[in-house]
Amino acid sequence: MYADRENVWIFPDVPAVNRQYKDRLFRFLFNHRKDLLELYNALNGTALRQEEELEINTLDGVIYMGMKNDISFVLGASVNLYEHQSTWNGNMPLRGFLYLSDLYQKYLTVHGYNLAGKKRIALPRPSYYVFYNGEDAVPDRMELRLSDAFEGAYAQEAQNLEFCAVMLNINRGHNEVLMGKCRKLWEYAELVGRIRDHLKSGISREAAVEAAVQSCLAEGILADVLKQFRAEVKNMLLMEYDQEATEAYLRKEAIEMGLEEGLAKGMEKGMEKGRAEGIRAFCRFARKKNMSKEEISRELKEQFEITDEEAADYLSRFWE
Repeated sequence: MYADRENVWIFPDVPAVNRQYKDRLFRFLFNHRKDLLELYNALNGTALRQEEELEINTLDGVIYMGMKNDISFVLGASVNLYEHQSTWNGNMPLRGFLYLSDLYQKYLTVHGYNLAGKKRIALPRPSYYVFYNGEDAVPDRMELRLSDAFEGAYAQEAQNLEFCAVMLNINRGHNEVLMGKCRKLWEYAELVGRIRDHLKSGISREAAVEAAVQSCLAEGILADVLKQFRAEVKNMLLMEYDQEATEAYLRKEAIEMGLEEGLAKGMEKGMEKGRAEGIRAFCRFARKKNMSKEEISRELKEQFEITDEEAADYLSRFWE
């Protein structure tokens, strides 16, 4: 356990080896109030210094593929949810919406509020950030909206209920202003970037992680964590890469199955109609697999060799 009078780790049992779940490294690095407050300030353009005002309220049991990747806390008049993702997921707004619903229920219970009362209950505003460091090409900042998931003839009206996940690309070389304000976020991106550089040279994941950790230690990058929890950090990284490989395989399999169905449909028609039928079948299959519009669009352009405009046109025709 790491603890002292000034700096107390919020999750002191994190390094335990035989736990039911494993933390992602991102969550492990920001389990300290000082670092979490620095990240909050960097995101919000504030300069708050009172760490004790940051109230952690992360829910228990919220686990994705055996790993816990969320941090939630209340600070001032805001309830904040931060999540890390290394693979693209178009369902993040829905996940955040459901998570925050539970957080608000917890908030009402803790403060003794009753929904049956006549007086309106003042709630802290929600803030939801997704920190993405996967290898898909995404912009520095994206707003993923819950309303994009609404279907049917009344989807436009359903936008009255809106919830937004702000996704930030935290790969090395992205969001440099943010990185400049939060040293630990930059250090995390640098460590991951170095691992990927080593992987490109053809060495094993274990060797790539070890080499990156050694170079970071030598240059004082994440040195405070790596000196004390080197073995735990390496285990987290290796487990994350195992998860990424599993998710990539499942995604590739789903895409291939959708393409096979699309090609089979296309063979039944003429050349031009065949391609349209193939794309229609692929879109239908991708929707069943909960792929987002953005993800489907990327696959359409890559697999069917069409332009942005053509992909957008097909999506508008076949999304329903």
